[in-house]
Amino acid sequence: MPAYAIAHLRDAAPHPEIAEYIERIPTTFEPYGGRFLVHATPHETKEGDWPGHVVVIGFPGITEARSWWASPAYQEIAPLRSRHIEGDIILVEGVPDDYDPTTTAKALREALPAE
Repeated sequence: MPAYAIAHLRDAAPHPEIAEYIERIPTTFEPYGGRFLVHATPHETKEGDWPGHVVVIGFPGITEARSWWASPAYQEIAPLRSRHIEGDIILVEGVPDDYDPTTTAKALREALPAE
């Protein structure tokens, strides 16, 4: 099942360390089957407030995503970003190809208190 590293990064002033981070990050996730799915592209906010940028890196599975995050190669360059850009980053497992949201809705209904 695929997994994703998703970052919501706030706007930051240009800095040489950010450029270096962007140059070096692909070599950190490629050994784990990772690839950019969203990067340096505009987004449209339809509800709420979402300043900054969205980055999504896809992985074959959550194990690969976790291994990439913990890898010495990524941990070495992470401060190049974190010193200059505030943000939130999550790892999340995707759903299988045959995912049926009605199953989730049914479980939710069954958990509701009886009327």
